[in-house]
Amino acid sequence: MHELSIAMSMVEMATEECRRLGGERVNSLHLKLGLLSGVVKDALLFSYEIACEGTPLQGSSLLIEDVPVKVFCPRCASEKTLDSIQLFACPACGELTPEVIEGRELLVVAMEIEEKQQVAEAMS
Repeated sequence: MHELSIAMSMVEMATEECRRLGGERVNSLHLKLGLLSGVVKDALLFSYEIACEGTPLQGSSLLIEDVPVKVFCPRCASEKTLDSIQLFACPACGELTPEVIEGRELLVVAMEIEEKQQVAEAMS
């Protein structure tokens, strides 16, 4: 299951960024996940919880935005969102189209960090 290694890499990156910014812990990590990324969403969510244990991300949320597959249709000369990833054909005209514009993403786009001062105030 490569989702665990992906989750561990995300946690390591977020931990380093949190420390660099002077944060105490991470409350949430925001991710864009394309349907063609090769990553199973549920497996990643499960792996994320395991990878976060004992880190500044423990108890944080992984918020995933699903990215549909968009292709460029040469006949329509425009971008189209596929109805199914089983057939790479334009949903409007039926033209086969191998040119993928979106849908391969595995991208951390944001994270919410709790500053040290906020943590101290919450504990008092």
